[in-house]
Amino acid sequence: MYRNVRNKSTIPALFAQTVALNPDKPALIYEATGEVWSFRDLQQRCHAVAHWARDQGWTEGDVVALLLESHPVVVALWLGLAMVGVEAAFINHNLRQHSLSHCVSVSGARAMVFGTEMTEAVSEVTDSLRPDMVLFRVGEQKDEETPSNIRAQSLDTLLSRSPTHPPSYKLRKEFHDRLFYIYTSGTTGMPKAAIVVHSRYFRIAAFGFHSFGLRPEDVIYTCLPLYHSAGTIMGVGQCLLFGVTVVIRRKFSASRFWDDCVKHSCTVIQYIGEICRYLLAQPVHPSEAHHKVRVAVGNGLRSSVWEEFVQRFRIQRVGEFYGATECNCSLINIDGKVGSCGFNSRILPSFYPIRLVRVQRDSNALLRDSQGLCIPCQPGEPGMLVGRINDVDPLRRFDGYADRDSTSQKIAHNVFRMGDSAYVSGVEGKAGMAAIAHAGGQIDLDAFLSTVQKALPSYARPVFLRLMPSVDTTGTFKIQKTRLQNEGFKPQDTSDKIYFLNSGAGGYEAVTDELFRAIVEGEVSL
Repeated sequence: MYRNVRNKSTIPALFAQTVALNPDKPALIYEATGEVWSFRDLQQRCHAVAHWARDQGWTEGDVVALLLESHPVVVALWLGLAMVGVEAAFINHNLRQHSLSHCVSVSGARAMVFGTEMTEAVSEVTDSLRPDMVLFRVGEQKDEETPSNIRAQSLDTLLSRSPTHPPSYKLRKEFHDRLFYIYTSGTTGMPKAAIVVHSRYFRIAAFGFHSFGLRPEDVIYTCLPLYHSAGTIMGVGQCLLFGVTVVIRRKFSASRFWDDCVKHSCTVIQYIGEICRYLLAQPVHPSEAHHKVRVAVGNGLRSSVWEEFVQRFRIQRVGEFYGATECNCSLINIDGKVGSCGFNSRILPSFYPIRLVRVQRDSNALLRDSQGLCIPCQPGEPGMLVGRINDVDPLRRFDGYADRDSTSQKIAHNVFRMGDSAYVSGVEGKAGMAAIAHAGGQIDLDAFLSTVQKALPSYARPVFLRLMPSVDTTGTFKIQKTRLQNEGFKPQDTSDKIYFLNSGAGGYEAVTDELFRAIVEGEVSL
């Protein structure tokens, strides 16, 4: 890290070093088509993007929004833009309508590149985009298939005419300057555009490579979306910085997972906790016994799943970690302790100053001692994870979000000692319940679900609904959620009607005592 600070390194410069060592080695493999890009191929495609960006008149600090499903072209786009200092904003391709237009708007993007599979989603927000927004599409599309309100140029055509030699441009950005934006998930509000600087990209990828025993000869299988840091930094970062081959799958498939791993001789897989549970739910498949996977890297692998997953699929090492894209308090489980997301050193706490501190149960506000400092949690006591901010230390800096208000909301003061600042991690998400003030009469739950599906990605849709005569408020008219959170979805605790979103049946159904028991005992999946 410190050598790269001294050398004023950037991710494009470090990638160029990797290419020089492995020009003809496979860099990216697109599973859907079997298409293979060597490191030289990827670099030349990046150069074409860089020339195209310069031809558009964009300069360092300009932003281009990317709205595409996972494909190697996503890597060529953001990395090629970065070669000339233009910053990509990775838009979650599950977003629609207001959430989508918000994410494009908050980034300040001058242009948007979208895949043809996103045409309908783009047509829904075209009128809300800035008037001078330039649109480019990737992929084949017939003119009659393009909505009349979309005027988009074919990026494939433009790049085919673009030179593939390095652009004659000297990048002014350095190791701590902005690389791109990755958005928070937006489960409890609108997504926020987290700033990712070059040093943060290197830090996340390098931590994964060195901590989990990865090797340059490894082949990583990732079915995680490239609009998020797990896929595009922890996954693709191993390719760009350490010469690892990455197999990109457009979308996760539990039934094809191990077949893909065998087909491409994958030695490392990426997961989130739910992926492991889905794989365990699959019937035993012959490819389970023939794969070469050595390491599984990811987060959210719960204790109840961990040991069964490792034993059934013969995984030698699990690399579990905790961390948000923007946080300065990441944790890594380097010794495979079941159920742990990492540890904090009791011997050298000042080296990486993070801490669990006590919070008020109802509001999650930080509790203070008589001196006004935060109160550390005792072993075994739950609390809020915080990390002390040091802007000159690449391990401790917090770069925040595109808008200052969101940044300031994540910073607390006088945490470890008076006068300091710390990043506040927040609270782990849970299955959402929407409490609706409903005066009576019938409510069309199918119409409600249809509207929600159009406006919200799947993870932000309420899993439970509670219909109430009125919603509890404070004296200042703030909604009181504590009682509702404590009562949960148990039907005996309330006379209100509670509904559960049964994804298998495709609709909301009333929560009965029997359904409540089935959900609690894991017979019905959330």
